Amino acid sequence: MPVSTRSKRVLLYSHDSFGLGHVSRCRTIANAIVEADPAVSVLIVSGSPIIGSYEFRSGIDFVRIPGVVKQIDTGEYDSANLRVGVEHTLEMRKRIIRDTADIYRPDLFIVDKEPLGLRDVMDDPAMLAVEWERKHVVPALSDLYDEIWIYGLPQINKPMAGIEMPPSVRHKSVYTGYLRREVPLHTDTPHEMEEIEGPFILVTPGGGGDGVDLVDWVLAAYETDPHIPYGAVIVFGPFMSATAREAFKERAAKFRNIRTLTFTNNLGALMQRAAGVVAMGGYNTFCEILSFDKKAIIVPRTRPRLEQFIRTRAARNLGLLEMLNAEYGRNPNAMATALRQLTQQGLPSEVVVPGLLDGIGNVLRLVNKQLVHPHRGPAPLDAIEPIGQPAEPDDRAAQSARFRT
Repeated sequence: MPVSTRSKRVLLYSHDSFGLGHVSRCRTIANAIVEADPAVSVLIVSGSPIIGSYEFRSGIDFVRIPGVVKQIDTGEYDSANLRVGVEHTLEMRKRIIRDTADIYRPDLFIVDKEPLGLRDVMDDPAMLAVEWERKHVVPALSDLYDEIWIYGLPQINKPMAGIEMPPSVRHKSVYTGYLRREVPLHTDTPHEMEEIEGPFILVTPGGGGDGVDLVDWVLAAYETDPHIPYGAVIVFGPFMSATAREAFKERAAKFRNIRTLTFTNNLGALMQRAAGVVAMGGYNTFCEILSFDKKAIIVPRTRPRLEQFIRTRAARNLGLLEMLNAEYGRNPNAMATALRQLTQQGLPSEVVVPGLLDGIGNVLRLVNKQLVHPHRGPAPLDAIEPIGQPAEPDDRAAQSARFRT
């Protein structure tokens, strides 16, 4: 069908190596695009094993590719489930993405996260500069993409600060603001919300794969201090080990005011009702805390990246939330004190940060601009080099995006 007469098509690549944040961000963007224009179709490419657990609006579908997982200690990638080398997994991913794009023929290709669709914080600039040099990210940003969208604000962080960039890259970069989240319309409300009496604190380590220390610290606080005024609902996350979950359930069962669950696709409903939130500092959770205007204690991880710490420190300095730094130890009394003081914090909405949650509206304007006046480059399909040595996962996303942006 001629491009001028068929409906517009968006292909959205979701980085999927760890946790829930990437697929949640892509889902938010995709739902907003088709809600704003029902004539647009969005196809998501993702390796997330739980992408099918989320609610999508009509006009959205997804292609599941073999997953990869980042090792938390080293930052290196491995196959998530297949008993094959990561090189074979990456080769399958690249071929599926390339064939999907060749058949689907999108008018716009959005790649999330690097090297396009940068979130607000990537890593410590010195570490990021070395990584990007190894992955040849700067040439990709310069040569492969028409625009670079940063889903944040410079008041929180400038993700490319400290890295030498050509003027053309900075010129085509735009800060959108953070992506406001809404409670899903047609998902079940977790029954744990009805079982607990009175106000409660929501404890969420996101995907949970690296959340054992956070949950342990919170439970230790309740075990140490019987005077914490509010109970808790602890959502372990789908990637926390079964052994850790069962041990935590046994400890939580000793308290009449603590409930636990493994996963919910409607975390927003829990957060909306919660008196406060204790969480790690991932992008998705940060957006939800701002969107539902919740008092929050953030315990950011510092390995393998400083992303969460950098974001949380900046937000705390602006007065949006409080931070506990686990690097100084996990004293149960320190967490108990923070939990007692949580309700005395100010709300994020009491801090005026212009454009803080304007991300969705700005992304929609950027999408519409591209669909109305599409670019037809920068490289045609037949100009892509033959498949050679396996690259890093994010490099492969860049290579696959050369069809069309």
